[in-house]
Amino acid sequence: MAAGRAASRRTSTYRRSAADTRSMYVYGNTVAKPDHEPRRQEEPYREPRRRRSSRRSRQVRQNQRRELRVGKRYVIFLSVAAVMALFICVNYVRLQSEITSRSSRITALQEELADMREENNTKYNSIVDSVNLDQIKQKAESEMGMVPAQSGQIVEYDSPEGDYVKQYEQIPESGIIASADNVQD
Repeated sequence: MAAGRAASRRTSTYRRSAADTRSMYVYGNTVAKPDHEPRRQEEPYREPRRRRSSRRSRQVRQNQRRELRVGKRYVIFLSVAAVMALFICVNYVRLQSEITSRSSRITALQEELADMREENNTKYNSIVDSVNLDQIKQKAESEMGMVPAQSGQIVEYDSPEGDYVKQYEQIPESGIIASADNVQD
């Protein structure tokens, strides 16, 4: 250790200035420990505080005991508050589990609905693809003896409201089914 200090002294130079009388530059990869270490100031020994009077300490102890006592009203209040908090927590957990179960049920129903829609669309497309109007016309003319309507046989009419008409009587030649003129009193 002493050899290390001597070697570091050889590689270091002291520089004196007006502000700092001992500044040291160290060259190399090791720094020597300074010859002096700062002194620690020790705190003076303090004696523990002594109680001034036994009467005061007795009074303090009585006050502390009185403050530590819990009244019946306070115990009842804390009990009611604890029961209410427990009730609220239990209801919260119950509602959370109910929401979770409903959410999973909704997901299952949505999947079932998607499957049913897909199946319905598949069946509808297969029905639409299976109907060939030319084949129906040919079968109606050849097997059932039906003939296409002539231009004089077609009667056009104005539909009052709705997509279809139930025919209870003959359609008039004018083609108007309901008007103010045809109403009988």
